[in-house]
Amino acid sequence: MSDRSLSSAWLASWTSRVAETLEAMTEEFERRHGFPPGVNEVRRADSADQAAARTLARDSLVPADLVTFYDSIGEVAWADVGNGCFLDPAADVLLRFKHHTVDVGAGQKDRGLVIGSNGGGLSYVAGPGGMIHRTRTASLDEPELDRVADDLRQFLELLEGSLTRFVTNGDPGCL
Repeated sequence: MSDRSLSSAWLASWTSRVAETLEAMTEEFERRHGFPPGVNEVRRADSADQAAARTLARDSLVPADLVTFYDSIGEVAWADVGNGCFLDPAADVLLRFKHHTVDVGAGQKDRGLVIGSNGGGLSYVAGPGGMIHRTRTASLDEPELDRVADDLRQFLELLEGSLTRFVTNGDPGCL
């Protein structure tokens, strides 16, 4: 395993840090905005999430780190961070995978999995090599993609940074 690979210990640490920041954000949310916060959490994986992760693991298109992620984390839902940020449950990714993959990579010949969205209509796509891309438009039909991270760990670190910036100054950045 490389230094950049995900482990359950790294994910537990990431989840703990993010949970503290989300808690600080939601404590002040209603006072600042005049209405209660939506769902802002990193939900731990349950047995159904883990079963869906094992099913995803059977396909060679799925990066190993994504399987590790879904074995530990069931879902990321940050409704109030910018437009929102969502990493879908493994069962949703699996269902979408059965019906629709996205062309990624050089010449767009590799198949990627839609794993979530930014809440503003743009989707996050994991390529088979582990790179994370974001669509430029809301359409998944012949999407234009921008690489946002070299791997899932870097992507999660970028999300954490966006969350911290949002709590500090109200700007989640470009994710």
